Amino acid sequence: MILNGKKVSSGWLFVMTALIAASIIGVKSEFSEELFTLPGDHLWANIAWMITATIFVLMMTPGLSFFYGGMVRPKNVISTMLQSFIVMGFVSVIWVVFGFGLAFGDDVWHVIGNPADFFMMKNVGVGNITDVKTDLSQIGIATTTIPLALFALFQMKFAIITPSLITGAFAERVHFSGYLLFMVLWTIIVYCPLAHCTWHPEGLFGMMHVHDYAGGIVVHAASGIAALAGAMFLGRRHQEAGESIKPANVPFVLLGAALLWLGWFGFNGGSSLAADGIAVAAFLNTNTAAAVAMVGWITLDAIRGHKPSAMGAAIGAVVGLVAITPCAGWVTLGQSIFIALFITICCNMAVAWKGYSNLLDDALDVFPTHGLGGIIGTILTGVFAYDFFAQGNPDMISRSEFFRNHIIVLALVFIYTFIMSYGLYWLTDKIIPMRVSGWNEHLGLDASQHGEEYAAETLPSDNDWMKSVEEN
Repeated sequence: MILNGKKVSSGWLFVMTALIAASIIGVKSEFSEELFTLPGDHLWANIAWMITATIFVLMMTPGLSFFYGGMVRPKNVISTMLQSFIVMGFVSVIWVVFGFGLAFGDDVWHVIGNPADFFMMKNVGVGNITDVKTDLSQIGIATTTIPLALFALFQMKFAIITPSLITGAFAERVHFSGYLLFMVLWTIIVYCPLAHCTWHPEGLFGMMHVHDYAGGIVVHAASGIAALAGAMFLGRRHQEAGESIKPANVPFVLLGAALLWLGWFGFNGGSSLAADGIAVAAFLNTNTAAAVAMVGWITLDAIRGHKPSAMGAAIGAVVGLVAITPCAGWVTLGQSIFIALFITICCNMAVAWKGYSNLLDDALDVFPTHGLGGIIGTILTGVFAYDFFAQGNPDMISRSEFFRNHIIVLALVFIYTFIMSYGLYWLTDKIIPMRVSGWNEHLGLDASQHGEEYAAETLPSDNDWMKSVEEN
């Protein structure tokens, strides 16, 4: 379509139309004093802590933006950072319109929620009111000490960072509009069902006594598996003749890792949904796991003959944070040290294994760090978290069944997430090409996709491109 003499994509017109429609629906919402009145049994300390934790978790996405942005070549820094940052806008809108309902609405067959239940956040203290649900007991979650609206906001931040994690696998070669379509579809079709199965009181995985404290399955395993599918579908990046793919800005990586580490205290500490002992245990285990993994990672690098690097320290810390996420509030300090070190060794070996990098171009090693870390962390949850759930619970299944069910669920998650993710890459590619042209990749995504330049002097020349084509 031509507007003001310029060609405008029909996709962007659709996005604007959807926003206008949502705003028209929202403006008709009725005011009710009940929407802003909390019952007396809400604990203000819990509310204050959960607001703080929600802010911390949101901060993780800009942190990831810096973390990933510093790792790519200078010509792709802005694009890579924006791929994470833009999710805060798109997924936030999806979540408040119908995403929260898909994940936590009235159960449908134990695999998905009813999107109409919380459409436009009705019944959640915001929007049109028919039956106000002021606390989590209204959807079957035990605690009643924080408002449902706050829980919805907290969970929104998890929904935001999960698709952001995937972007590291296909960095430097994905079409921005194609990525946006994929990200929206993936959030709806993959993330929301997994969140429902895992965290809804009537979800399939919970009924199997499979537990995920803060996202080992829903966030890290899912994003890592989707990243694996993306690297397979999109193929390798183009590399100019004699070009070395080096990080553009290591200080960005350190800054991103620091923001992630800080934000993870809300990620794990807030997942107790209260200012209680479980939150404190999660705090302690989270910091310890990150520290152990950081030291372990650079030590493993040194054993291989490499110098201790800032990149290694940053990656190691993040791997430790991933490792403890599935069980942060349910294990002892000693167990958290073992979990962090064991998973650090596994992930470090996976990243160092040349067979993986020769087989796939997972640009920023999303699967060997987040995917593998989340999977192994969930397996170890099946080993170490049993005592937490068995204490005082006569209906608890046996230890062997507890462990076995975690393995079964991981297999189901891998199959579902990989097939659906690969299918969504394929479907998106039919609508909007997922991969940019060779010329645009050569030019860099900052310039070709966004008309911006992080470091103009580093952009390759036309002669470099022609020479590369001739030699390859």
